[in-house]
Amino acid sequence: MPAPLPPTQQTHIAHTLAQAGVTCLERGWLSANNIVVRGGDGPSAVVDSGYASHASQTVALIAAALDQQPLDVLLNTHLHSDHCGGNAALQQAYPSLRTLIPPGQAAAVTDWDPVALTFEPTGQFCPQFTHQGLLLPGSSVRLGALSWDIHAAKGHDPHSIILFQPEHRLLLSADALWQNGFGIVFPELEGVSAFDEVADTLALIEELDPAIVIPGHGAVFEDVSAALSRAHSRLHQFVAHPDKHRRHALKVLIKFKLLEWQSVSIHAMHDWMMQTDYFTRAMPSDVRHDRNLSFEWLALLLSELERSMALRREGALIIDR
Repeated sequence: MPAPLPPTQQTHIAHTLAQAGVTCLERGWLSANNIVVRGGDGPSAVVDSGYASHASQTVALIAAALDQQPLDVLLNTHLHSDHCGGNAALQQAYPSLRTLIPPGQAAAVTDWDPVALTFEPTGQFCPQFTHQGLLLPGSSVRLGALSWDIHAAKGHDPHSIILFQPEHRLLLSADALWQNGFGIVFPELEGVSAFDEVADTLALIEELDPAIVIPGHGAVFEDVSAALSRAHSRLHQFVAHPDKHRRHALKVLIKFKLLEWQSVSIHAMHDWMMQTDYFTRAMPSDVRHDRNLSFEWLALLLSELERSMALRREGALIIDR
């Protein structure tokens, strides 16, 4: 894992974010980071709203960051549940709020299709929300005092965008680039090739040459070249061994759900898994149709997570750690 930033880098990052009117609310892994933008005579904005079970905390954190000033615009980099799960709560808290989303799933939001929006296939949930506009790649959007360029960032999600502020060279990278990798490549779990799109997005970030990256998860960072190198290395491993990516993705989905539940019986987790499309897609057909084999299949994934200290077991109870 990357080492903590030295105080001089922390100071430089804080100064640059302050100049741009940006506050990053770094959240735990169940919720994506919330990025608050203020300043000048432009609209106050929040980028991404976290997971639904954290929604009341999200509203309180954003109100504090805004110092009780109104929130004008909510933007979603993409519509995974950990990035848009607080939308409905923010729309209720700020009735005049305009919500902007990437264009690819606008119809699914309008008609509210939780399958197309991947909430049901991942075994997650998101309260229904509305949108009033689109984040069109190739255009820009004013947040606070500054204009931010909108770029398509396929790979992790085929509809995702990232936001770049050229004067300060600030990148809101969502799940396209973290300090130590990138998000699950969800199209690959559906049998759709998308590793090349991950590579294209990493190349785009290299071309933008950001000085500071605010990721969808984890701390803000400056050493972008090192992060890109780690991301390329991870991508090469997944390209060479796609089963490794698939297994990693399934364990991430289990850990995500366990963060929500905190503890659950293995029988309840098995029932959830058998109702969750991404798991049943990944199972061999004989496993999918045999309860004993599917229990064994889940137990192997849980054992790997237990060895990596992501959970612990007490008899039939699975507990987050």
